[in-house]
Amino acid sequence: MKIAIASGKGGTGKTTIATNLAVVLSKQGRDVELLDCDVEEPNCHIFVKPEMETSSPITIPVPEVDDAKCTGCGLCSALCQYSAIVCIKGKVMDFEDMCHGCGGCTLICPEKVITEREKEVGIVEIGQGKGFSFLHGLLKIGQVMAPAVIRGTKAAGRECEISIIDAPPGTSCPVIEAVKDADFVILVTEPTPFGLNDLKLAVGMVRALKRPFAVAINRCDAGDDAVKQYCLTEEISVILEIPDDRRIAEAYSRGEIALECIDDYVDIFSTTIKQIEGHHQ
Repeated sequence: MKIAIASGKGGTGKTTIATNLAVVLSKQGRDVELLDCDVEEPNCHIFVKPEMETSSPITIPVPEVDDAKCTGCGLCSALCQYSAIVCIKGKVMDFEDMCHGCGGCTLICPEKVITEREKEVGIVEIGQGKGFSFLHGLLKIGQVMAPAVIRGTKAAGRECEISIIDAPPGTSCPVIEAVKDADFVILVTEPTPFGLNDLKLAVGMVRALKRPFAVAINRCDAGDDAVKQYCLTEEISVILEIPDDRRIAEAYSRGEIALECIDDYVDIFSTTIKQIEGHHQ
């Protein structure tokens, strides 16, 4: 089972929920793996403190054109939806930073003058921490292809009972890559006007992807009840409510897992797991 933790905006508590769910599952003796797919700014490792065992590059194929043999037919340019390869006045130019590595230009070239080389866009590191497997992807500085790094990080995972995926914030391509094959998505929000606005965007995203989902409200007693009213109106389950607890903030600031410091939260996160498995069945 793959459980993705996502949100319409950053700073809502995705990492807190992802790490605590992984720890409580590990304490239950479950075979669990945590994947930090927020590859532009991964931070689960701060709390898991894993012992990293391997580090591998993540690459995408980018085109190289043999100008001497190119006839300038323009088929590659017409095919590419990202303007990574364009034909202007019979001359082909490629822009590798725009390339998504689909390989279409290589396949469509009638003269077979386009070849591919591997371009490194990031790395995936794998290790162990808190009794479970841990992976995180790191987008290489100056690169923009976060989805490729997320895809590579997920591909490096192993078969296990439960995978927890900490997705990037927002609703753009990197988030979709992280959650598109999840068996269940938890959308983390907070009870504020901004939280509600971005929750609506995230709900639209997971509904478009046809993923089962529910909502977690962080700092649930610190704002208004508009988020709860929205979930009630839209018939969305709220499976986790975390109060505005100073003890959690203090544990977070020390880089500690909340339920390892505060016994109250072991039952809260254990109940959340039961509810997720109930939805999944």
